[in-house]
Order: sequence, then structure tokens, then C-alpha cells
Amino acid sequence: MADPLDVLKKKREQSLKGGGDSRIEAQHARGQLTARERIAILLDEGSFQELGSLATHQITDFGMGDKLFPGDGVVTGFGKVNGRRVAVYAHDFTVLGGSFSEVQSHKVSRLLDLAVASGIPAIGLNDSGGARVQEGVRSLQAYGDVFYRNVKASGVVPQISVIMGPCAGGAVYSPALTDFVIMVTGTSNMFLTGPEIIKQVTGEEVSAEELGGAWVHNARSGCAHFEVARDADAMALVKLLLGYLPQNNSQDPPQLTPYDDPARADEALNSIVPDDDNVAYDMLEVLNAVFDTDSVLQVSEQYAPHAITAFARLDGYSVGVVANQPSVLSGVLDIDSSDKIARFVRLCDAYNVPVVTFVDCPGYLPGVQQEYGGVIRHGAKIIYAYCQATVPKLCVVTRKAMGGSYVALSSKQMGNDIAFAWPSAQIAVMGAEGAAKLLNRKAMKEAADPAKAQADFIAEYKERFFNPYRAADLGQIDEVIEPKETRTRLIRAFEVLRTKVETSVPKKHGLFPV
Repeated sequence: MADPLDVLKKKREQSLKGGGDSRIEAQHARGQLTARERIAILLDEGSFQELGSLATHQITDFGMGDKLFPGDGVVTGFGKVNGRRVAVYAHDFTVLGGSFSEVQSHKVSRLLDLAVASGIPAIGLNDSGGARVQEGVRSLQAYGDVFYRNVKASGVVPQISVIMGPCAGGAVYSPALTDFVIMVTGTSNMFLTGPEIIKQVTGEEVSAEELGGAWVHNARSGCAHFEVARDADAMALVKLLLGYLPQNNSQDPPQLTPYDDPARADEALNSIVPDDDNVAYDMLEVLNAVFDTDSVLQVSEQYAPHAITAFARLDGYSVGVVANQPSVLSGVLDIDSSDKIARFVRLCDAYNVPVVTFVDCPGYLPGVQQEYGGVIRHGAKIIYAYCQATVPKLCVVTRKAMGGSYVALSSKQMGNDIAFAWPSAQIAVMGAEGAAKLLNRKAMKEAADPAKAQADFIAEYKERFFNPYRAADLGQIDEVIEPKETRTRLIRAFEVLRTKVETSVPKKHGLFPV
């Protein structure tokens, strides 16, 4: 009879080798790490505790009786990232292409259940060829079990998905249900139907990279939030991202020991907004000058770049930042930017991250395609997200805050706690040129010099409304401040609002305008 300890050692060795040396070499040849190598880079040394390393699929599966691999193509367990506990699973592409099976589902589902019960973030390293066809409908059931856990965990513990290889068919829905999706340039892709099926059905020819590569989902579809160059960079980004988030929705994000002077005042901010309304400036320069040095981490940087969503630190505390970007499409709101902003505000609210909004927006983008595409519905998402959010909400109007965009972007009516404005702020129902045509049309027609009459009206309108003082008179702006004071003012405001408690009418849930 074989020694039980020898049997255990042999099975553990098999599990550690995944699909074998040749498969591991093939993985490395593609410029990719194995599942265990990725976990080793991500977690603190010696902290990983594996679960389910000996689980294998049912030998009755069609054509699979001689393909028994301990662990069955997914590595699951617990560990620590910078001393904080996390749950992690990683598909092992060296084992049957990482194909998703019933056993894999049991392992991942069990891990997610434990993550929620323990109140710790869940990280998925996805590298799978899709459902294991040999298992038939059981592989579909397997996906459904994981999707259900993703939804149950949503808003309870942070969920981060890293796409590190193929992710096709039903497999894409699990990452889509998580909080953040990170993709690796050149080696990762996501799509519901692959290039071959698309060619058969529609006749279109497209490569996997063109169809669902990292750039496509970061810049065009918005399905991913970060793009990195290598596997190791993805692991580093996960560590950085976790630093801005709490362990769960009942905790606050971790505070770093303050390393930047809270009284720092950047004189350049006083002149960063051009005198000419039509000249752009880079809002990122404003954010970098206001928040702790090198702390701004953009989320969905490539998607709808006329809106900025980012995490940052203010005196060591984690905050969420929403800002218009005047250097891209003048910082307008449209369908894509509305989705981007609304999702980020809701995410921050779910995990107790205060939100600061920097406003320089001429309004919603006009156009037939925007209207046909449902800009009303998408724009309403911003309003819903800000109104629903109970975290501290601050606003800084740097220049334009026109019409509906003023109301939507963290105005007093949206539940904003404190609103600041710079002297350059322009808070009005609409632009001066449009107002001139609407309000002074008859007078301009009857004037001896219509062009001069229009110019005079525009000048008068700007003098009366293109400043923050009328809004301050009405209490819509709490204080007009020097731009260089912004950092100090925000820090002081958050000192007061950090203990904010807000209650709402009991209900099952509202109807979000999806």
C-alpha cells in the first residue's frame, strides 16, 4: 500500500506543475506568466493559503477520463497585499486552456462566498479559453453560479478582474459584473463571439485584437478601466488600486501617513484658467496641483477623455475625483461621459470614498445621434448617481457651469455638501451668444446696427451672469475662493464632513436609468 504522505506529495507536485513543463514553456514563450507566478507577484511573500488544490473534474466527462489535473485549471486561495487580506483566484491556461468547468465553479464560488463573509476584496486573474465543452450544460451552470456570487458581492467587497489572456463567451460576464477590469496590451482579449463565428454569421473579418483587445475595451467600448503593458504591471496596478479602497463597504478606505503639506498653495492655479473663454487648459494640471503629490490615479483614462474620473489623496485620505477636461471637446457631457461619471460616483459611494467634482462644462453635446442614442437617459444617470450618493460631496466650479450640466454635476440640488467657485466661474442657464438670440431677437432686428446690438447684449449678459457672485448671492455657491486656496479649503471641508451621516427613505431599490 502506498504511503499516504507520498501520495499527498505527488499530488501537490502535480498541482504545482499545472499542465506540465511543456505547457509552462509555451506560456512563457507568449510573454505570459503562469497562474502561480502571477499570484506570487501579487501577494506578500509567504502569505498565500491555497484551497482546493487537489480538486479534479468528474472522470465520466466525455473524452476527459485520462486528463485528470489536481486543481482542475484554477488556483484559488487567500493571501495578503501590503498586509491586507484578499481572496484571489487565477485561471491556469496550461491546464486544458484554463477552460471553465463545474469544479472550477465550485472553487471560485466557494472563494467568493468566503470573501464576502470575511469582508475582504476578491481578485480574479482571468486566462481562460471559455467553457469546457466536454461538460455540456454543466459548464453553463458553472458560469451562472459565479455570476450570482459576483452580483451578491457587488458593493459589499471590492472585486477586481484582470484579463491576462483570452476571455470569451459567457466568461466575459463575470469581469463585467466586477468593479474594475484591467487588461494587458497584446495578450488579453474579451468578446462574446470570436472572429471565426463573426465571419461565419456576418461575413466580417476581424482579428481577436481588433475585436476585443485591451485598447478596444479601454478606449471604445468602456468595458475595461485600465490597460497595462505586461503581466507584472497588472499585478502592480492591482496593489496600487487596492490602496484607495476599503476592505469592504462597512469600512473606510485606508489613510496614508500625510506626506504633503496641507497648506501648500500653488500660485500657478491663480492664472491657469485663460481669460479667453474659448481657450482650453488641462484640468489634470489643476488636479495634480490640488491633491497630494503623485496621488492621482485615473480610472477609464482612455474612454470618454473629456471627462476625468480618478482616485487621489488629500492629506493622506482617499477621495474620488470627477472633472471635466476642457482640452478635449471642451469638457462637454455626452452619452459616454455620462455613463463614465455615473458609474464612478456610484462606485465611490458604495465603498465610502468621498467625491470631489471640478466643473468646467459648457453643457450637453447637441446632435441628432446623441438624441437618438438616448442622451436624456444616459444624462439622467449622473443626476441619479449624485442624488443617491451619501458620501461627502464637494464641488469646485473653475469656469463654465452651463444649463443642465451645472445642475447634474454635484450642485446643491443634487445633495452637494459644500460648493466652491473660482472667480473665473461662469454659472448661467446658457451661453451668452445663445441667450442673445433667444432674449434679444426682436430688439436686434429693430436696431440700426444689429451686430453692435448683439455685441452689447452679449457683453451685458456676461457682466451680469458670467461670474460666481450671483450664484453665491442665492446660496448656490458657499464661497468664492482664490484658486491657490483650493487644496487647503478642501482639506478643511473634509475634516468636518468625515463624520457625515445621511439616512434615506427605506425602499428595496430605485429604478436606475440604465
